[in-house]
Amino acid sequence: PTGTLINVARGSVVDETALIAALKDGRLGWAGLDVFEDEPRIPKELRDLGNKVALCPHVGSATVETRAAMEDLTLNNILQHMKDGTVLTPVPECEQLVSEANGST
Repeated sequence: PTGTLINVARGSVVDETALIAALKDGRLGWAGLDVFEDEPRIPKELRDLGNKVALCPHVGSATVETRAAMEDLTLNNILQHMKDGTVLTPVPECEQLVSEANGST
């Protein structure tokens, strides 16, 4: 097979168990992964596949423009929080932590 799977979106987009099986049994030629299902852990089975996979955690965002935009967003979130205690881009998974820090639950 000459097919190549590339994932630079989210680790949850690809079923890594199925990907590993497809690479091992030859249904897929190669894979390039910038994200992983259970980050920061990368399955040993993927690491052991040698030149069938390129594993480059989060280098997809490693451009001057992207890093500058990340910096701007971080600074704007800090400034917003200092202004009124809110942020521009809240992380839903951290909502409980924010509530606890603000004295409410």
